[in-house]
Amino acid sequence: MASIKRYPWVSHFLGSPTGYVVHLQRGMIKHQGVGQAFWFRPQNSVLSEVPVDDQELPTLFHAITRDHQDVSVQANVTYRFIDPVAVSSRLDFGLKSAGTAPATGREQVATIIGQLCQSHAIDQIATTTLSEALERGVSQLRAFLSEALRADTRLLSTGIEILGVQVLAVRPQSDVERALQTPVREQLQAEADRAVYERRALAVERERTISENEMSSQIELATRREQLVAQEGTNARREAEEKAAAGLIDAHAAAERKGIAATADANQIRLVGEAAAAREAATMEVYRGMEQPTLLALALRDAAGSLPNIGNLTITPDLLSGALAGLFRQPALVPANPAGRSAGPASGGTAGPASGTDR
Repeated sequence: MASIKRYPWVSHFLGSPTGYVVHLQRGMIKHQGVGQAFWFRPQNSVLSEVPVDDQELPTLFHAITRDHQDVSVQANVTYRFIDPVAVSSRLDFGLKSAGTAPATGREQVATIIGQLCQSHAIDQIATTTLSEALERGVSQLRAFLSEALRADTRLLSTGIEILGVQVLAVRPQSDVERALQTPVREQLQAEADRAVYERRALAVERERTISENEMSSQIELATRREQLVAQEGTNARREAEEKAAAGLIDAHAAAERKGIAATADANQIRLVGEAAAAREAATMEVYRGMEQPTLLALALRDAAGSLPNIGNLTITPDLLSGALAGLFRQPALVPANPAGRSAGPASGGTAGPASGTDR
């Protein structure tokens, strides 16, 4: 920003590096340039300072699309003054003393560029629909405004150069924008719901896989348990069969032992019987040659061993006479046989008493 120091009859000007000063004295250019410093007399001098740095002009306006929809366009125009002398001669950039109205050059430039930008944008947007303006309006409008403003004769004659145009937004009215956002919002919500459903489905699928794995493990365990039970049953059956076979062998061996023992007992009994029979036969053979009284005495002797004790014995005369007669009777002579044995009766039994003997 330039500074002016005022003295009683003269003033001193000290320029800035971004301000192009034009000093007119009596209608003639006395000084001009950037960073100037000079003395001047306020009574016959006019000073104008034009900025030579890049200027930014934000602008906001409305336009109507081909389908009669109102859209707002937000743009930013970058420009600079390439001919400060022409600008100072056509726009008000004068340096004025304190207490006077400020220069209106910047407002004039903003109005000129804003109107041109709005006019060209309205013409361009009027040829497109709302959907086209929202879809491709920013890039198309930026290119169109840049080309139109750079070729504008008024700006060129004024000494203004357009460096660039940036279209920041092309937006419809709020209710239309919400209506247009609804399908996209619904689609996004549907995508979100689908993602949630897919995540849930994936979780269910993983749970099903885990359940199937657990079930497969349980089936495998049950199959192995069944095999174990079958094997244990087979082992138990085999053990029972082995025990039964061993018991059968033991039974056969016991039966064989009992048969051998029974055969031995039978043989022993047979041998004992044969010995007893032989003894009886020998005894009977001995008894065959004895007389009747002797046999009777032996029978009494054997019977006496089995009789109970006798306290009193009564002997009748008949019994005593018969017994005495038998004792004193002479035995009959029997001729010897060729074998040297006494011959018995024809029947082979023991000889009895004579038929004429009284008992």
